[in-house]
Amino acid sequence: MIKIDILSDPICHWCLIGKTFLDRALQIRPDNVFTLEWHPFMLNPKMPKNGMDREKYLINKFGSKQNAAEVYQKIIETLSEHDIEINFNNIKRTPSTLDAHRLIHWAGLEGKQEEAINSLFREYFVMGKDIGNNDVLSSIASNIGMNHKTFKHAIKTNKDVKSISDRIKNASTKGVTGVPCFIVNNQYVLQGAQPTELWLKVIDETVSHKKTKLHYGLSNSTNNHFEMIRRNLNPRKPKI
Repeated sequence: MIKIDILSDPICHWCLIGKTFLDRALQIRPDNVFTLEWHPFMLNPKMPKNGMDREKYLINKFGSKQNAAEVYQKIIETLSEHDIEINFNNIKRTPSTLDAHRLIHWAGLEGKQEEAINSLFREYFVMGKDIGNNDVLSSIASNIGMNHKTFKHAIKTNKDVKSISDRIKNASTKGVTGVPCFIVNNQYVLQGAQPTELWLKVIDETVSHKKTKLHYGLSNSTNNHFEMIRRNLNPRKPKI
């Protein structure tokens, strides 16, 4: 199997878009030999545990409601163009995602990481649920078949908080400044939501063991940024 390591944050719309593009490429190549592993990154590492009002968050980030609306209009156009569902109007709070990353980690231990990622994206971006809330996370854990009682108990403790936080900090020190970030076969790094067409090339070239520079045609990132990520992450054994 060839692994794709993905650094992501479940409240990052570009992460959902990027995952959708990758999923579509993998569906077109159903006999692919790829396996996905998700790793934590927080867009808002200083976010209070209980999160904050989304409108206030957007004003703080973009300076005004009008500026935020202009930025999100372009995102909405991208979603419409590629038939991806996100209901921004349903989202009332911007949560801390630390506990969501703990859910993703534990789901991975039970072989249910992909289900956890899909559920977190849907609950937040479609249903507008607060995925920083323990009850919401416990419901997700139960719905995807995790050990509900164990999770509900563990999420109330500080178990593994430090290890998850350390992994997030480590990604930043290695040059990852935004997500999604994809590490393919411990060799190539792709930053941003890459289109399905590029992923098809990556899949075909990786499988056929062709050596190529994969920075052509990148979207949402520059070639300079791409090269910076490659220099700061060990190409053979990235420490995530």
